Amino acid sequence: MSGVSVLGVRHHGPGSARAVREELRRLRPDMILVEGPPEADGLVGLAPELEPPVALLAHVPGSPSDAAFWPFAGFSPEWQAILYGTAHGVPVRFCDLPAAHSLADRSPAGAPDHSPEGAPDRSPEGESARAHLDPIGALAVAGGYDDPERWWEDVVEHRGDTPFEVIAEAMAAVREGHTPDEREARREAYMRRTLRAAIRQGHERIAVVCGAWHVPALTGPLPPAKADDALLRGLPRVRAELTWVPWTYERLAWWSGYGAGIGAPGWYHHLFTVTDRPVERWLAGAAALLREEGLAVSSAHVIEAVRLAHGLATLRGRPLAGLGEVTDAVRAVLCEGDDVLVELVHGRMVVGDRLGRVSDGTPMVPLQRDLRRLQRRLRLRPEALDRELTLDLRKPLDLERSRLLHRLRLLGVDWGTPGGSRGAGTFRETWTLRWRPEYDLALVEAAALGVTVAGAAARRARDLAAAAPVALADLTALVERCLLAELPEALPDVLAALSAKAAVDTDVVHLMAALPAMVRAHRYGDVRGTSERGLAVIVRSMLERICVGLPVAVTGLDDDAAAALLTRVDAVHAAVALLDDPPAASGDGSPLASGDGSPAASGEDGPGARGRWMETLRGLSDRPGLHGLIEGRVTRILFDADELEDVADRMSRAMSPGHPPARAAAWVEGFLSGGGLLLVHDARLLGLVDGWLTRLPADRFTEVLPLLRRTFGGFAAPERRAIGERVRAAGRPGRGEDGHDVDERRAAGAVATVLAILGREGGRADG
Repeated sequence: MSGVSVLGVRHHGPGSARAVREELRRLRPDMILVEGPPEADGLVGLAPELEPPVALLAHVPGSPSDAAFWPFAGFSPEWQAILYGTAHGVPVRFCDLPAAHSLADRSPAGAPDHSPEGAPDRSPEGESARAHLDPIGALAVAGGYDDPERWWEDVVEHRGDTPFEVIAEAMAAVREGHTPDEREARREAYMRRTLRAAIRQGHERIAVVCGAWHVPALTGPLPPAKADDALLRGLPRVRAELTWVPWTYERLAWWSGYGAGIGAPGWYHHLFTVTDRPVERWLAGAAALLREEGLAVSSAHVIEAVRLAHGLATLRGRPLAGLGEVTDAVRAVLCEGDDVLVELVHGRMVVGDRLGRVSDGTPMVPLQRDLRRLQRRLRLRPEALDRELTLDLRKPLDLERSRLLHRLRLLGVDWGTPGGSRGAGTFRETWTLRWRPEYDLALVEAAALGVTVAGAAARRARDLAAAAPVALADLTALVERCLLAELPEALPDVLAALSAKAAVDTDVVHLMAALPAMVRAHRYGDVRGTSERGLAVIVRSMLERICVGLPVAVTGLDDDAAAALLTRVDAVHAAVALLDDPPAASGDGSPLASGDGSPAASGEDGPGARGRWMETLRGLSDRPGLHGLIEGRVTRILFDADELEDVADRMSRAMSPGHPPARAAAWVEGFLSGGGLLLVHDARLLGLVDGWLTRLPADRFTEVLPLLRRTFGGFAAPERRAIGERVRAAGRPGRGEDGHDVDERRAAGAVATVLAILGREGGRADG
């Protein structure tokens, strides 16, 4: 076709990008067609304002889970064609199958294909979609290469002068006898339809930038338009909306699941942007990175690494040192064989942590726009690399940052991963921030919930509370999340759902699992300046029901059930320690109060939370038939709280011959699960455990040994060492009754005097 130039490229190939840029300057086309969804034609004009890598996001309104991405890097040939067209006033149109059809096809083959021509689609969808052979692999084998990537780099990327006619001829040879599958045939039919439309509109110099695999389908005599129309007739269709979103080099890599990905986006970016001595500059950059990590890497190391890389390229017959050669040089010279350091260079430089940026003029849903506004105001810049953030919740700016991150987590945008509190107080939070491209899709999906992050998060919280069925522990966790996110408009609905669920849930284990989160919310609500109205009533009601039901719940437990319940008892005990004693009664007729007649519900005076809990544990400690693990742990809790004075007697009874050794070992495990320092400082308790062990018959000792190993193995090494020294010292001859060493030389005089008094021979009357 006269006036039509089809430029076959490799997606995300820096050599192809340079070649396209130079060829467009030579051709000076009046129309540019680029492989991509045609619904994005109106977004082309925004390209100069964007900072790649970016991606076209196509989604179905009302069903955002049906979405697809078309990523572009600065070294993508299509991106360079778009920039040329916008800079020179040349219209640019996308010519691939519309996203409306691609998204409507829900079969595995329906995912948009943007695969590098000649490279098999590495995405899960593409594995089944593309059955044709790997054309680049076939050409690489014909050229004597066992690595298609290295062949493409040598003959195209590193040379930069391979004519597009040669690429077209090679692809025609590879495609000879190939029959496209249905999806591929439809895509190429739409490309030809777009090309015919451009010709009919009077364009005389048309440049088509597409994957090299499609070149034979767009050159030479085209099939009749009717044949293509028949292929495209009756395709399923949905309404699709498109926009630009930021992308990352990590997600551009093929191992991330992106079918058209490449293994080294950072390396390709370097090859495209650095044309003067790329190997030398790359190795100098690797040396600078290693120096930042505290390694002594000198300029002499860089010089030797450059020599090694070029020498390896010569030995391997390559026109220029490639990624394999520079990586070998980095490993041998700069990292001295340390693969951990090589991985550091690979992650930071070979893949890269670059995150793209879109302009404010880019179409966005209101939720995305509100988040961008908040990011600027709170000075939280999205980054593709993990960044640690420590927040002091006493500072207004940090408090707002914390609320934003918690609200986003409710929306499924885990930009920040909480790392817990730092320091002794509750005023500090640590977060690990890392922005991922899919978060934009999550925001699109959540756009129906509200136009602001706060509004959407509140709506999501209410929806979660209203969902059925919802576990009691999940509802209490949701209350805590609402407080952390400062969502007062959602909290009443969530509390009402929680109160209703707690009132009918008769499972004490469920109540015990749910209580800690409620207590944390009640305790720390005022730290963050959030409302805690109604929380005290529900907390007290739940604790009262736990105290009433726990004596029944501990009956008839086997070992596994006892161990599970023990973790709940410890959690409730830790939670009760956070409560004010006594907690304030509601007394305000709040509808959130429980209707079970408990003092907390009615507003009557009663014992404090701690007193009520200790009263329950004291009752348990005296019950016969209690599982040894539970009895031992309850005894330890009461002992630590100064609620028991006969701990030694209780331990002695638990270890008496009347109890099976396994139960005694379980009692010891429960008692000592809080740590072994007690045995270090209390010689009487240590003596009881030691005496019990030494009296066990051999077969009984073997029976309880695994339990004892588990118990003592949980102690810190210094605790185990101190216990061992105490036991060894207690059994050493020449010890006084108080356990102190006896100096026999200094005691000799006193011994002789006593013997003389007793009339024994050898005694000295004068002492």
